[in-house]
Amino acid sequence: MAPGCLLRRDTARMPRVWKFGDSVNTDDILPGKFAPFMAGEDVFQSFAFHYTRPEFAAQVRPGDVLIGGRNWGLGSSREYAPQALKKLQIGAIVAPSFARIHYRNLLNLGISAFEADLTGVLEDGETVTLNVETGVLTHPRGTVQLPPPPEFLREALAEGSILAFFKKHGRFPGERPDPVD
Repeated sequence: MAPGCLLRRDTARMPRVWKFGDSVNTDDILPGKFAPFMAGEDVFQSFAFHYTRPEFAAQVRPGDVLIGGRNWGLGSSREYAPQALKKLQIGAIVAPSFARIHYRNLLNLGISAFEADLTGVLEDGETVTLNVETGVLTHPRGTVQLPPPPEFLREALAEGSILAFFKKHGRFPGERPDPVD
């Protein structure tokens, strides 16, 4: 299977939808009092959505997809909110719009973020499949074509994150390799 695909045959392990509303902020994702330096590097992710969805951290499964409303990730630029989602192995986030710095933090960490409004299409808890390379999301009532990530982002996600790509290749995704002298 190609890197970045969230396709599973075992329906007991298929990604599920976690649906949220508009203006989910970084304190909703990970309240400041549970930051890694407060709660501990090994457990801070267990407080994701602690106040808004208390069951989230205990029930989320690797590959699950978060569906949000407008302005996902507003608030501070603290990177530990998306880090908590990365540690929980979130498969992707789909929202009509993202706060710019938060969006960049998601991509830096290798979390796929798609700009589309699926709040009226998907239901909380239903199973889906998502190919993050092509943007094809299949749900019980049909298929949605999300805007596929640009090539530079697919390169980064294939390595795990923008940082992992840079460490491996010594350049940023989308940049041409230096010519050999």
